[in-house]
Amino acid sequence: MKLRGFIHCFVFAFFGLLQQSVQGRPLLTSSPRPWRDDTALFARWLVSQSSWGVLSTISGEWGGAPFGNVVSFSDGLPDEGKGIPYFYLTTLDPTARNALEDQRASFTLSEYNLGTCGKEDPEDPSCAKITLVGKLHQLEGNPDEDEFARTALFTKHPAMKWWPKGHDFQIFKLDVENIFLINWYGGAKPITAEQYLNADLSEPASVAR
Repeated sequence: MKLRGFIHCFVFAFFGLLQQSVQGRPLLTSSPRPWRDDTALFARWLVSQSSWGVLSTISGEWGGAPFGNVVSFSDGLPDEGKGIPYFYLTTLDPTARNALEDQRASFTLSEYNLGTCGKEDPEDPSCAKITLVGKLHQLEGNPDEDEFARTALFTKHPAMKWWPKGHDFQIFKLDVENIFLINWYGGAKPITAEQYLNADLSEPASVAR
């Protein structure tokens, strides 16, 4: 009985500490957080580890006002992301309709969702945020990329396989042109789309020190 009581107290204390470390939210990342000065790698890590964000398009229905929408996405298989966000969208939703009329879009992610910001507020510069700006368009005419995107999306979001067929969900892709990243104090970090896309997530020398 004493041993059972000891184990119970230990387990309770362990999970209590775990919850405190992430304010009750589970750690969702499966890959080490890169060193913040390795800007391109950090940006790729944040995108690869995330599963949803706010996708903003230009609303034709509301006179060109920006329209932000919470969407699920994937840039590849877990820990093997390519940096290009893919989405599974339907024109029953304003986001897809907007993109078909005006491809200009931005996609915003917060590190806070991963549980790796500790007790920091999501707006604190030490809790990273990234906005990818570019053109959002429906993926057509490339069977290999279509297969890659479907595998990436359905692996990270298995429920997508069962979304209503009658809603005519299609794969959309954001071609990244500009990047806004803050992962520490001092303002946005300079990073080009080429640097971002060429960063190698598999490089062990680049993980946080």
